[in-house]
Amino acid sequence: MNTIDIPSNIRTKETVRILVVEDEYILAINLQESLESLGYIVLDIADSAEGAIVKATELRPNLILMDIRLRGEMDGIQAAEQIWHNLQIPAIYVTGHSDKSTVERATLTSPFGYILKPIKEQELYVAIQTALNRYEREQFLSSILRGMGDGVIVVDLQLSIKYLNQVAEALTGWRWDEAKGRMLTEVFKLVDEQTQIPTQNPVITALQQETTIYLGSHILLVARDGKSIPVADSATPLRNNNGVITGAVLVFRDDTQRRLTEERNLATERAQQLEIQVAELQRLNQLKEDFLATTSHEMRTPLSNIKMTISVLENILDRQGILNSNALDSSESVARYLTILREQCEQELDLVDNLLYMRMIDADVYPLELTSIQLQTWLPHLAEYFEERARARQQTLQVSVPPNLPPLVTDLASLTEIVSELLNNACKFTPPDEQIMVNVQVISTTKSLINKDAESDGLDNIQSYLQITISNSGVIIPKKEQSRIFEPFYRIPQSDRWQHVGIGLGLALVKKLVEYIQGTIEVNSSQGWTTFTVQLPLTLRLL
Repeated sequence: MNTIDIPSNIRTKETVRILVVEDEYILAINLQESLESLGYIVLDIADSAEGAIVKATELRPNLILMDIRLRGEMDGIQAAEQIWHNLQIPAIYVTGHSDKSTVERATLTSPFGYILKPIKEQELYVAIQTALNRYEREQFLSSILRGMGDGVIVVDLQLSIKYLNQVAEALTGWRWDEAKGRMLTEVFKLVDEQTQIPTQNPVITALQQETTIYLGSHILLVARDGKSIPVADSATPLRNNNGVITGAVLVFRDDTQRRLTEERNLATERAQQLEIQVAELQRLNQLKEDFLATTSHEMRTPLSNIKMTISVLENILDRQGILNSNALDSSESVARYLTILREQCEQELDLVDNLLYMRMIDADVYPLELTSIQLQTWLPHLAEYFEERARARQQTLQVSVPPNLPPLVTDLASLTEIVSELLNNACKFTPPDEQIMVNVQVISTTKSLINKDAESDGLDNIQSYLQITISNSGVIIPKKEQSRIFEPFYRIPQSDRWQHVGIGLGLALVKKLVEYIQGTIEVNSSQGWTTFTVQLPLTLRLL
C-alpha cells in the first residue's frame, strides 16, 4: 500500500530547547541533568504555573516538561492548556500521581506525553522524541489545512466544532477560538437560495448514512454578519484506526466565481446558438426570396401567354359567331368559360406581380419615377372603374377631392397600385346597400412625427402632407386583427374568405409601397366603419 511521506523537521537533540516546570528544586535539578546528559538544552526551570506561562512566552521553548501538581491556584494542566492555546508549544506531563481523575483531566488537554516519577532516562528520551515527532506531524497537517483554498471544519459526533481553518474563518465570519466547542449548526448555517428556508447540514446526513455527502446546488451559506454566500461542499465521516466513526470533516468553498464563469459560458453558448439560428434563418430567408423571385419570373411568362391566347381565342370565336351563340345553354356558353379563364389568369398574374414587387422593394431595387400628379383630375378618373363595380354590387362609391389641391410629386405607378388595391378591397368586402367613401385633404404636421432624424429648427419643423382616406361601412375588423392586417399572407380568421379569393398579399404590398414612397398607412375600424388612412409627402425626395 502506498504511503504519504510527511517531511520530518525534528530537531537534533542539541537544538531541542526544553523548559522544565517543577516545584521541587532537587527533582528539577536532577531532571535538568538527565536532559543535558541526553543532549537537550534546558532553557530554564519554573516552579509555578504562572511562572511557566511567563517563561514560555519569553523563551519560546520547543517542548515543556510540566509537573501537574504545582504551588499556587493554577496547576500544571491548566498552565499547559493555556500555553498551547496561546503559543502552540507541546507539553509532556511529569507527575508522581497516576490516579484516575488526574489522568482523565490531563487527557482532556490532549497532552503530547505522560511520564510517571521516578523518571528513567530511557523513558524520558522516548517520550521527548515521540512528542516532538507527533508535534511535527500535526504542525505539518495543520499547515496543509491552513493553506488549503477550501474551508475546513472538523466536528465530533455531537457536532461540536473541533477545528476551523483560515478559509472557513473568512467565509463563516467566526474565528477559530470563538467557534471552538460551538455547535456546527450555529457556525455553519445553510439556506435554500430560492426559498431562503434552512436546509439540513450535509454533516448530519454524512454521519447518518456513514458516507460522503455532497451539497446540492443553489445553497447559500449565511455568514455571521448575515451576508449570504453561494457555496459548494462535501461532508465525510472520520474514522479511527478501528473503523469507528469519531466525527466528520466538512470541506466547502465560495462558489460565486464558478457560478459567474458558468453563467458567462452559458450566455456565450446561447449567443453562439442564437447566431447560428439567425444565420440559418437568414439563409432560409434568402432561399425563400430567391425561390419566390425565380418562380415568379418563370410563372409570369406562361401566364402572360395564356392571357394573350384567351384574347386571341375570343376574337376568333367572335368572328366565327360562336362566342355568343344561342345554340348553347347560358350555363355552357363559350363566353362564360372564357371569362372564368381570364379572371383566373389575371388573378394569378396579380399574385406573381405582387411577389415580384415585394421582392424588389425588399431588395431596394423597385424603380421610382417622379411625376407631378393633379389628384383632383387623376383620382376621379381612376375611381370610374370601381364605381361600376360598386353599382353592380348595389354599393355607393363617393369620391371627394378639393379642387385647389397642390400637385403631388411621387411615383405614379406606386400610387396607382396603393389606391387601386384599397378600393378593390373596399368593393370586395362592403355588403350591398353600404357606402364607400374616398376623401383627400392637405394636412400639416411636424417633421418629428414623420422623420425622427429631422432637425427641429424654426419653420422647417412644419411640413405638409397629402392625406387620402378610403372608408367603407358595414365591415368591422376586430381590434386584435388590426395590427396584423398588413402582414404577408395573413387572412382574418372566420371571415368570408371562401367568397373572396386572395392569399393576403395585397395589403402587405400596399404597406411596403407606402413606406417606399416615404409615407405612412394606418387602419381604424369602429362604429360600423373601416378606414384606411394614407399620408404622403407632397414631394417625394429620392435619396
